[in-house]
Amino acid sequence: MEPSPENLLDLQQAVESPRQELFRRLNMAPGGVGVLLEMRRRLLRGLAEHPHWTSIETDLAHLFRSWFNRGFLVLQRIDWRTSALVLEKLIQYEAVHEIQGWHDLRRRLQADRRCYAFFHPTLPDEPVIFIEVALTRGMSAKVQPLLALDSPVVDPASADCAIFYSITNPQEGLRGISFGNLLIKQVAEDLGREFPRVKTFATLSPIPGFRKWLAGGTGLREGDPRHAELAALLAKLDVQDWFKDKARAAEILKQLGRLCAYYLLYAKQDDEPLDAVARFHLGNGARLERLNWLGDTSATGMRRSAGLMVNYLYRLDDLEHNHEAYAREHRIIASRRFGVLARDSLLTRGGAPRRTVTA
Repeated sequence: MEPSPENLLDLQQAVESPRQELFRRLNMAPGGVGVLLEMRRRLLRGLAEHPHWTSIETDLAHLFRSWFNRGFLVLQRIDWRTSALVLEKLIQYEAVHEIQGWHDLRRRLQADRRCYAFFHPTLPDEPVIFIEVALTRGMSAKVQPLLALDSPVVDPASADCAIFYSITNPQEGLRGISFGNLLIKQVAEDLGREFPRVKTFATLSPIPGFRKWLAGGTGLREGDPRHAELAALLAKLDVQDWFKDKARAAEILKQLGRLCAYYLLYAKQDDEPLDAVARFHLGNGARLERLNWLGDTSATGMRRSAGLMVNYLYRLDDLEHNHEAYAREHRIIASRRFGVLARDSLLTRGGAPRRTVTA
């Protein structure tokens, strides 16, 4: 076949699934987008039992990447004057730090807080993705003060740091279609214009897979002295409220910090970080900046990461360079402290860190 524009068009028409034209027509009906999103949600949940659904799900994902691209999405700030319908959905959808009713939501929308969402014109009351921000003095290390209902309201004009402490993708039908990188960058740019003193843009992020990895993904075998050492550490973490005993907690946290640094730098899923939150922020071009002891002492925070949290730093001038390094070489840009901690972990005792760890 000759490589001509006409032949290319014929080839495209020949290989495109007829389902895509059906989905396009359904999209034009009132409420069509919502129906198709629900269809893909059900397909994704049933793929394990019905693998032959994969081609249908792939067709929908292909169309959604076009229909939900940045050119169609509208960024809106959500505040207390936003419609009650949208505010109710924030309470319903929040997936990182549960919103405990209207009083909690109101605190998250006060002067030193911001909430932004992307909306699609066909779904005006459905946030496609939303992010919550705290305007602070200095980079936050603990999430509980940010979530406390009685925390003092800071004059946002005096803040020098914007902390992204929650980002939620509520539409399961859009899973795998990325908007978060666009949202964070645009919000950072908008906040920088509104508050010139804000020079630091960082997350306060969970480390959701850390405890699970510690319990079974480190690669240590029985008989290795380090296996017994790790088992003893895990037993200490099972003691209720262990972190309230300062003397006990200090030694535990020293070991945990080293292991967590190793996890974030070297535990892999294929060539990418095993931790899903790390994959997201590093893929956006953020830098792994600081590990925070007891950053989240809620039951969820202790269960998933023994209370540890991490700051990912978004330096707008470095994002493109960092993103390219990650995308092309899977290189993790991190502060020097992470490398020092990882080298001192029990997993690297007696040698250099392994390049990959498979869960």
